[in-house]
Amino acid sequence: MKALVYTANQEMTYREEAEPSPVSGDALVAIESVGICGSDMHAYLGHDERRVPPLILGHEAVGTVLEGSNPGQRVVLNPLITCGVCDQCMSGRQNLCAERDLIGMYRAGAFAEKIALPEGSLIPLPEGMPGEHASLTEPGATGLHAVRLAERVVSRPLSESRALVIGAGSVGLLTALILQDKGVENIIIAETNPLRRELVKQYCDFELLDPRQQPPAVQGFDCVFDAVGGALTREQAIQATKSGGVIVHIGLMDNEGSMDVRSMTLRAITFIGTYTYTPVDLRATLAKLHSGALGSLGWIERRPLAAGAEAFTELLQGQCAAPKIVLLTG
Repeated sequence: MKALVYTANQEMTYREEAEPSPVSGDALVAIESVGICGSDMHAYLGHDERRVPPLILGHEAVGTVLEGSNPGQRVVLNPLITCGVCDQCMSGRQNLCAERDLIGMYRAGAFAEKIALPEGSLIPLPEGMPGEHASLTEPGATGLHAVRLAERVVSRPLSESRALVIGAGSVGLLTALILQDKGVENIIIAETNPLRRELVKQYCDFELLDPRQQPPAVQGFDCVFDAVGGALTREQAIQATKSGGVIVHIGLMDNEGSMDVRSMTLRAITFIGTYTYTPVDLRATLAKLHSGALGSLGWIERRPLAAGAEAFTELLQGQCAAPKIVLLTG
């Protein structure tokens, strides 16, 4: 089969790879569409020691079952594979399973024509749903999970809050769209890429600013969602959060710098680290995407899997406006 393989730092190679070999309990899935995630970019840059080349990356995927219980069924992949029996799994927090695995990390991912993974990781698609829309389920569920964590601790209803989202990649933008769907009217997105700001403005009703030229208001927000996760954005999040407010840290860009914990303590700021999603989050997000609750999704850019290497290069160089590039196998 053909696959896009991470072969070395800043090197993606479209080449022939061995067919996947399903084991007992697995399904064999023909990939239809798969998104490029920020974590794929981290691997591409050599910033993730867990992803060792040569490796097929990719985990935001949609496909059709070839072998398994329901051949012919179109499905979204849940890329998190967990033990199912530990306390975290049994309490509905599968994302915190100590034995969790992720396709495209330790095992082959979905930048390929086919993939094998456990049948329990498959979520049926609504009839007629475009694959590129459904491929937003994984990043959208990350945003939905983050918003749900914030809802538990905000002092006022979320709909009455003023929210800042840092980063207009797919996770940040989908987080903002989920906040909007929940009735939050005052949302600002901070994004440094001017191409991306202009594209998002075409499809979404948000105020966007360049934080380098126009820093967000100091102590101006009840909730701040950091979808970048860098030293500078963490500093910005602390400065922008009101006393008694909430910071939800989603991104994993780096682990540099320090945090002003004293200021956070004196201002009673709640800091929440959030990692991925639960199976329920995935299903809820898929339903929202299908219903149109998160907008037209016209900001997606579609490219063939064979052109994936060029897409990675453009993303690295900041030449891509789209918050999400979806690679298509057909």
